[in-house]
Amino acid sequence: MEEMMEYIKLFWEGAPEGEPVVILYEIDTDHDRLALRSIDVFLNRRTKNIEGFYADVLEITPIPTVEELNAGVWGEEFRAYLIDKADFEKVWKARCYDDELSAPDYK
Repeated sequence: MEEMMEYIKLFWEGAPEGEPVVILYEIDTDHDRLALRSIDVFLNRRTKNIEGFYADVLEITPIPTVEELNAGVWGEEFRAYLIDKADFEKVWKARCYDDELSAPDYK
């Protein structure tokens, strides 16, 4: 049986200095929406690939859905969109990000 994966691009408008402004997630929807990998994108477009997403955490927390993220439950400064696996893999392999740093419809 093939794993069900979901890919999310999360924009963090007004992120504190040193924090990522965009985060790409690879989510295993068959296993409680746990992230398998993520990519942090910083204001200078530098990226950080994270393979062991839960390696340094005390509590494992599932990644919310796009709808939940956009509902403002975690803050009004977050905007999330589904993306294709190919879009995620392109950034993962290139280790650089040349797409938008702000959500297209952010108010």
